[in-house]
Amino acid sequence: MRRRSIIIGQNHKMAASVRKVATRLPVVVILGATGAGKSKLAIDIGTRMNGEVISADSMQVYKGLDIITNKVTEEEQRACVHHVLDVISPLRRFTVVDFRNRALPILEDILDRQRLPIIVGGTNYYIESLLWKVLISPPEDQEESSLLFDREDAADEMMTDADLHSQLAAVDPAMAARLHPNDRRKVARSLQVFQQTGVPHSTLLQEQSMQEGGGPLGGPLRYTNTCILYLSCQQQVLDERLDKRVDTMMERGLLDELSHFHAEYNKEIVDANRQDYTRGIFQSIGFKEFHKYLLLQEGQRSSDDGQQLLQEGVAALKTVTRRYARRQIKWIRNRFLKRPGGNVPQVFQMDSSRYPDRWEEDVLQPALSIVQAYVQGRDPPVSPVPYEEPRQVDRHTAYTCQVCGGRVITGQLSWEAHLASRSHRRRARKQRLREAMKQHQLDQAQQSSEASASSGEDDFAQSFSAMLEDEKD
Repeated sequence: MRRRSIIIGQNHKMAASVRKVATRLPVVVILGATGAGKSKLAIDIGTRMNGEVISADSMQVYKGLDIITNKVTEEEQRACVHHVLDVISPLRRFTVVDFRNRALPILEDILDRQRLPIIVGGTNYYIESLLWKVLISPPEDQEESSLLFDREDAADEMMTDADLHSQLAAVDPAMAARLHPNDRRKVARSLQVFQQTGVPHSTLLQEQSMQEGGGPLGGPLRYTNTCILYLSCQQQVLDERLDKRVDTMMERGLLDELSHFHAEYNKEIVDANRQDYTRGIFQSIGFKEFHKYLLLQEGQRSSDDGQQLLQEGVAALKTVTRRYARRQIKWIRNRFLKRPGGNVPQVFQMDSSRYPDRWEEDVLQPALSIVQAYVQGRDPPVSPVPYEEPRQVDRHTAYTCQVCGGRVITGQLSWEAHLASRSHRRRARKQRLREAMKQHQLDQAQQSSEASASSGEDDFAQSFSAMLEDEKD
């Protein structure tokens, strides 16, 4: 039946069988936040163990912008072969399905040639698409990338986010309940799956997770012999390292790179007020942060206002880079360290906080010993990260925060994090103070005498002070 052929794993010629995987080298995956040293570790392992790197980075796949996307250098690429790097035009849409379809045959070829495949990159869902059967494929006679492009562009012109979400709720209420109404891309993707298959996206995903070897993360593992290395780093050290990396990017010519790209690819779009920083290469950290500066004429950039915008751009770039690193760490914890299903491999952790002084002792040698053990089919000499019991929470319920203007939060953990956030607490405090002031004014209006009014003011002052003390607590 056509419906069944759509689920990944039923129609893929590129996915390896379990029998074939068991006779070949392991698949090595290197996880970690940006700035932790993933690329260096991949190259070091590759050069010592006859390996090749598959880049799982949604920005580095595009040609150009080598500095802002922090691509490995040509010299590093000569030392160790890299794949799916610098291969797509900056103006082309490239999806996770496009990545999987391109990367899986490369991974299979590396294994067939008895070389060690090393998957490394900061785009988490790219990595997941290779490890698990987690995606829904379009029919074989349709191209994923062109469908996505046409579908999303048409939706942009004709529908608001709310309209799209309402349309999804009509055909797939379960999926609509788990997706944020403003997550336009995922909502459009689920609508597209229903359009292509006639089956709700949520139903297909449920069937996929119920396959033999499946679990909460999706279908079964593609490669049972998977070695996962997690490169961690102390948060303060990582923050300082990322700030320095931005300064180094500026020294290497980041502004010239962005200015050239803006003039060649971006200027007409911006001038026509059609710029969208949620698609393609324009999602890359750096474009949005320097947007106002790049719009200035050449002579204006050296003015006081221009230099102010430049400094604001640098500060914003450092901030969003640190935030991005934290999101990556959170993903690693939730998807790997808590291991929500039995189909998640063991994870081996190394600390790069003392790089470069103790790179060999703290990172490289332990990593090599683990990979060599996998190659030889024996237990690694290093213990894996202990299993973290995942907290059982509702991940799909949508919560509405009236304090924050009706903002919708999806999932219990996200809701709890929102309630504890500084911005929510600040708004809630202001709301309580406004309500207290309003109540005081009502009370004051009911009081006829000056003494009563004064007493009321004293009472309010005491209440106001007590409220502030409560906030401190």
